[in-house]
Amino acid sequence: MSAEAGQITGKVRIDEARFLVFREKLKNIKETTTVIKSALEANELSVTELFEAILAGALSSRASDIHFEAGEAKSKIRYRVDGLLHDIYAEIRAEPYRLLVSRIKLLSGLKINIRDEAQDGRFTINAGGKEIEVRVSIIPAEFGETVVMRLLDPDTIRLTLNDLGLRVDDRTIVEAELKKPNGLMLNTGPTGSGKSTTLYAFIQHVNDPETKVITIEDPIEYHLEGIEQTQVDTEAGYTFANGLRSILRQDPDIILVGEIRDQETAEIAMHTALTGHMVFSTLHTNDAVGAIPRLVDIGIKTTIIGPALALVIAQRLVRRLCPDCKVASSLPADLKARVKKFLDQLPKRVDRAPYEKPQLYKPKGCAKCNELGYRGRIAVFEFLEVTPELEELINKEASEVVVKKFAKEQGMVRMQEDGVLKVLSGVTTFEEVEDATGQIAWEAA
Repeated sequence: MSAEAGQITGKVRIDEARFLVFREKLKNIKETTTVIKSALEANELSVTELFEAILAGALSSRASDIHFEAGEAKSKIRYRVDGLLHDIYAEIRAEPYRLLVSRIKLLSGLKINIRDEAQDGRFTINAGGKEIEVRVSIIPAEFGETVVMRLLDPDTIRLTLNDLGLRVDDRTIVEAELKKPNGLMLNTGPTGSGKSTTLYAFIQHVNDPETKVITIEDPIEYHLEGIEQTQVDTEAGYTFANGLRSILRQDPDIILVGEIRDQETAEIAMHTALTGHMVFSTLHTNDAVGAIPRLVDIGIKTTIIGPALALVIAQRLVRRLCPDCKVASSLPADLKARVKKFLDQLPKRVDRAPYEKPQLYKPKGCAKCNELGYRGRIAVFEFLEVTPELEELINKEASEVVVKKFAKEQGMVRMQEDGVLKVLSGVTTFEEVEDATGQIAWEAA
């Protein structure tokens, strides 16, 4: 077997010189599509070179995932960029597709001859002095094996509080909570909404030489310097709950639990927060207030939820307008009165001055943003502070409707409202906010 094949269990060092050429040549989706199409139709590249070109194009295009999808006659390659899938080439013949899948299996340490079972693997790209983890999932589908490769670029999680795009008032809330010695901070939202990235930013903000931070994740996707990370291993009995118990014997100050999925994990996390530890975790709910009934549904008593919970965050991701090509536009006449009313109804803690003379923008498209008009994503947030008054409501088992009303009176800015403010700041568009949070409820603002 080749020397390259001998490296599949460690770090795969691709030909850096060749990879650099591909990175220089393939700077966006359009250029990548042209090269991949030419290579496959004219058989210009070896399978190794073709795979490197696909990887290089994905990284240059800022793709988070590469999809290889088997079809009845022809198969396709797609990139996911800023949450949306884009076709790269949809006419791959059976033999090149089979060879590409075999190449991926080889690099991932998977069984090449197994085609009727799901397989998961990973490898590391060493290119340009930066290590990028690639997580591979292969499943048998109707017309062959389908592959998804998740590209875990460490640069995407090296965010500070400044990078999160928090308003001054929201940042003040977060910083105050992060200074507390204990409490549970929950980040809620669907898969892929940026929850982990936000919590990583929080953890890196509080991590210092005098603090011990331990995580339990499923799986570990990004390696964080100065933080002890552990990974769920259900076969070995290392679940979120058992792992959390073990971590407590390691004298931690701060703990990150990747996700609260069951009553046992939730109870341990709550009691940990009540006994002098700062705990971060995630939960799947539609909004911040929804975390409370969700915890009750899991089996947690409200008398524990109130004292343990410090802050609940809900978030969604919207695409950022490309700063290199966005075009100035005016606020539509029919929205001027609505926007004024919207601003008038904002909580007092929000500074209205930056939004009173808004400069809106619309997408155009250029080479730097793959002709999409958007480049990168930013979160829209809502923060539910668990004050003594809210804790009392929780203890009394107040309904979700009552808690939402109280949160609004307390000054919570909803995700959709934060999105509208980001539109008025020229960061994104109304269309993006509605895609992420639903039709804008101007009258309810």
